[in-house]
Amino acid sequence: MRDALAFLHTAQVHVPTFEQLVAEMAPGLRVRHLVQADLLADARVVGTDDTGLIARVHHAMHEAASSGAKVVVCTCSTIGAVAEQMPTGDTFKALRIDRAMADRAVRTGPRVLVVAAVESTLAPTMELVRSAAANAGIAVQPSTLLVEEAWPHFEAGDNAHYIETLARSIRAAAGEADVIVLAQASMAPAAALLADLGIDVLSSPALGARHAVALAASLT
Repeated sequence: MRDALAFLHTAQVHVPTFEQLVAEMAPGLRVRHLVQADLLADARVVGTDDTGLIARVHHAMHEAASSGAKVVVCTCSTIGAVAEQMPTGDTFKALRIDRAMADRAVRTGPRVLVVAAVESTLAPTMELVRSAAANAGIAVQPSTLLVEEAWPHFEAGDNAHYIETLARSIRAAAGEADVIVLAQASMAPAAALLADLGIDVLSSPALGARHAVALAASLT
């Protein structure tokens, strides 16, 4: 049986997250997951404009679609633009997980604070926010917060300290924002710790998965 939807991840930890989200949104929908951690690791070194990296991302997206998926979602915000803009020959629809989040954020702003734990994520996400604002005809004032000290906790598998470190830094900076964008899918649990801020704290998994599921259903 052909898969309806596929995800390209750069961390194994995302597989159960998106498996559960899709199961809740569309029980019975067939999903494939492909994990290639090296894509993010290498993007942080060579940058997302590197032709070799671009070719590898495109190859991975095609591999994710090889079992018949009509929609393939890249859940890594660093390489998301590379994935989304790839030519697919109309064989499948390439999506980035954070576009739906950006569309929501620019309608909530104008002061949009983009938070990341990996520096390579900031530029692609800021570009996405600006393009979402331009598409919507909305003026925004985006800014960034890099919480580099959180990432080693994630790499060590210590998700509790990863999320706590993020939440602490975000709370300290939230006074200058109307909406907060958690730029990496792994950051999503921090939203629960920041529910008392009085402003929206947006994460990409649920918003992006809902859009992907709806698109997959319309194409199958």
